[in-house]
Amino acid sequence: MNKLFYPKLAASNIRKNGKAYFPYIITAIITVAVFYIMRSLSLNPGIKDLTRGSEFIGEMMGFGCWIAGFFALIFLFYTNGFLMKRRRREFGLFNILGMEKRHISKVVALESIYILLISLLFGLGLGVALDKLMFLCIAKVVRADVVFGFFISPEAIINTLLLFTVIFLLVFLNSLRNIHLSKPIELLQSKSTGEREPRARLIIAILGILCLAGGYYISITTKDIMTAITLFFVAVILVIIGTYLIFTAGSITLLKLLRKNKRYYYKTKHFLSVSGMIYRMKQNAVGLANICVLSTFVLVMLSSTTALMIGEDDALKSRFPYEVSFQASQEEASDSFSESFEKAVTDAGLTVTNKEFSKELSFAALERENYFEVTSEQRFEDYNRLNYLCFITIDEYNRLTGESKTLKENEILIFSDPDGYNYDTIGIFDREYRIKETVPKFSLVGSSVISSYTYRYIVLPSDDELNYICERQQEIYGDYASGLSYNFGIDFDGSDDEKLDVYNKAVEIAGNTGSSYSISSRTAGKESLFPMSASFFFLGIFLGTLFIMATILIIYYKQISEGYEDKERYEIMQKVGVSRREIKKSIHSQILTVFFLPLITAGIHTAFAFPIINRLLLMFELTNSTLSAVCTLICFAAFAVLYAIIYAVTARSYYKIVSK
Repeated sequence: MNKLFYPKLAASNIRKNGKAYFPYIITAIITVAVFYIMRSLSLNPGIKDLTRGSEFIGEMMGFGCWIAGFFALIFLFYTNGFLMKRRRREFGLFNILGMEKRHISKVVALESIYILLISLLFGLGLGVALDKLMFLCIAKVVRADVVFGFFISPEAIINTLLLFTVIFLLVFLNSLRNIHLSKPIELLQSKSTGEREPRARLIIAILGILCLAGGYYISITTKDIMTAITLFFVAVILVIIGTYLIFTAGSITLLKLLRKNKRYYYKTKHFLSVSGMIYRMKQNAVGLANICVLSTFVLVMLSSTTALMIGEDDALKSRFPYEVSFQASQEEASDSFSESFEKAVTDAGLTVTNKEFSKELSFAALERENYFEVTSEQRFEDYNRLNYLCFITIDEYNRLTGESKTLKENEILIFSDPDGYNYDTIGIFDREYRIKETVPKFSLVGSSVISSYTYRYIVLPSDDELNYICERQQEIYGDYASGLSYNFGIDFDGSDDEKLDVYNKAVEIAGNTGSSYSISSRTAGKESLFPMSASFFFLGIFLGTLFIMATILIIYYKQISEGYEDKERYEIMQKVGVSRREIKKSIHSQILTVFFLPLITAGIHTAFAFPIINRLLLMFELTNSTLSAVCTLICFAAFAVLYAIIYAVTARSYYKIVSK
């Protein structure tokens, strides 16, 4: 036999099955390119030199590339299953015509090698070409200077070659297993093998509903950040399990209900679609659930990372209320710093636009309904009850807000965030205060509160009350206690470089005040905060791209494989008088009946996930929940448009197959 027979046959098989193989190859190429880019960025020394804190981008890219690698393994296994199922009859025919299983295995091996080489060659080429562009985009986002030069990472190339060689080897071994375990007659008849009508399994449906309800409940009721971190993945797993169970049992129930509806079912377009789908729903349901889960991942990932990126200025202002904030334990030190620093700003040719002083007391306490316990014996499990309390006097409040409120001896004003305060009184130590009024949020100079805490601003009636609370918490916390803080905050104009120069002078001035102090700068903080937001944003873009491609390919293969399965059924319907127009209506009815179920369900999942995602975003100081909601809605709308386009394309492909 000609030595080139098997190589030519393998190449011919790929070409003849191009409708199935080309999307698979294109996706493999893009997956290789994305993995290389992420790995290259994680190894690029220029990333660390972009700006302060930009090394975090490299770390996140390194973490993300292995997520992408694991996803590639699962995804390529899954899509190869579609391809092998499509070709089972072809392999059976080869077997009947005299080719042994070892010959078929040799052909499949050569096909795998061809696809691997094509994927690596074009994927690495695309990755190397786009790597510099991604680097420049990151530099633009973190507002760093553009670095000229071209970086190619040999280590990233080797990692990519090894990873995808192993993945394709495992995929080939799995194909080999399927071929050798199947009998020739089974392969030949696989296309015509029918399924029994599945039963509507009520217990599985109820279990799925309970899993979804559990995941939704965790998302809605989780209030503190530590519990959110702990339970987030529990909620994700429950929702994924619930999704598969609901689609497996619920979709069958839906179709049977449609069949019982005589007005709906006994129409040509509905009769053909419902009767066909109901027998394939066991395999159909898994595909629909996969599409739903991937769609949810895309929506959550892109909406949250986009909100982080867009809301970085809000997060910056939340963490740093003033351009430069100075806190000291002595009032004289604060006055001395403010006088010297204002002069430094003026000497630098900059203009002061705003300044403010404040005196406050801040410390942590455990909330027990309407009483706040101050104890040095805090345990990890108490974290969800940990509150950040910030006390000022009524005189200080009126000066900061320009109001003229008054308080009696046992009265207070309160602002509480993020969940409000639901009691009429507050107890702390041996004091009990009546809440006279809940006031809107007001800004304190030294209040750079971590948004992941529940924090409460409490306005006391006098300095005596403030001093009493300060002394009592010092008795309990000892060396770890807080003292009265005398704060000065100032805003001034100028470029980032000018502000950083002045901030460096501020550090020198603060060191000469002779008091313990802390000092912060919004511009300096921006250099560490923006790279973090950028790293999550680009990670979301890369992984979101992979998930979108996976969603598209699963939908495409699902429609193509069902098209070939339905082809003979529609040919019979045409022979008995069903027109092409009626067949086309039936096709659209079939696709629409279940095609948009994953999108709708993904939208519901995303809506219920919003509370816990919003809570997790507080870790990054993103307190603007309206922005998060808008980003989520925009991402869903954009994804829905893409989904509709996929529907139009796959419906056309399905119709071409069944109408031949």
